[in-house]
Parts: sequence; C-alpha cells; structure tokens
Amino acid sequence: MMTQSTIAAPGRAGSRSRSLIGLAAFVILVAVASATASSVTLPQIGGWYAGLQKPWFNPPDWLFGPVWTVLYGMMAVAGWLVWRDRGLAGARGPLLLFGLQLGLNILWSLIFFGMQQPGLAFAEISALWIAVAATMVAFWRVRPLAGWLFVPYLLWVSYAAVLNASVWLLNP
Repeated sequence: MMTQSTIAAPGRAGSRSRSLIGLAAFVILVAVASATASSVTLPQIGGWYAGLQKPWFNPPDWLFGPVWTVLYGMMAVAGWLVWRDRGLAGARGPLLLFGLQLGLNILWSLIFFGMQQPGLAFAEISALWIAVAATMVAFWRVRPLAGWLFVPYLLWVSYAAVLNASVWLLNP
C-alpha cells in the first residue's frame, strides 16, 4: 500500500524519472534565484560597487560568479536529497527553511546592490546566516550529506557578512 509520503518521495517509490524531474525542479528553482540576484548585482559591479572603498580581503570581481555557481548547485542537490528521502510532506520543515534562505539570499542582493544600502544589507545577511545555519542543521537530520553540502555556503555567507560589514564601515 502506498502512502502519500511514499508517493511524494520518489526515492522510496523507486521512480527514477520522478527523481530526475525533482532534481531538475530544484536546479531550476535555484537557477531562478541566481538569475534574480544576478540581474540586480551584475549592473552594479562596474558601477556603484566599483566606486566603494573595500577591505584588503575583498576578492576579485571575477571570483563571485564561479563561487556562486558552485554554491547554488550544491544547494539544489541538497534540497533534492532531502525531498527525495522524505517527500514534500515528510520534509516540510527543512524545505520551508530552504525556501526561506533562498528568498533571503535574493533579498540581500536587492538591498545591497539594488538599494545600495550596505547597513541594511548587513542586518539582512545576519538573518540569512541564521536561515542557512538552520537549513543546514535541518537537512543534516534528514540526510547528513545534504547538511554537508550546506557547509561551504554557510562559510561563504559568513565571509560575505564580514565583507558586507567592512564595506559598510568603510563607506559611511
């Protein structure tokens, strides 16, 4: 007898094609988030952001794209693993946290680059850090590999928060 959580969790039902469709859905979801954030960020890299004072540990602009591409890919796989193991109903809490952190990820770009408000963006990235950490822990409880996939993201958001605070302090 198949329960709703079994149907919603393709890994348990054994449906390889449903699992691949689920992976594609997570990839598309994070790609949309990435494109949304990039649409606000990229025009400012050579404009407003280029004119700011930055700390000595600011990475070169070309590094952000590859780093975020890898991080978004890891996020998509982590979300998919949790969904595959538990389904939507069984992983409701962790997947809601996933959506929250993804929304906060986009919001940071809108505040920092779109509104050009590093101070407000620092407050927002602090909330993002908490959401990423909570997602990592929740994913870990479902599937440790999914939690591990969030570790580099949490480290990058930690670094980005320090960078954000430094830019804010250097540009009163």
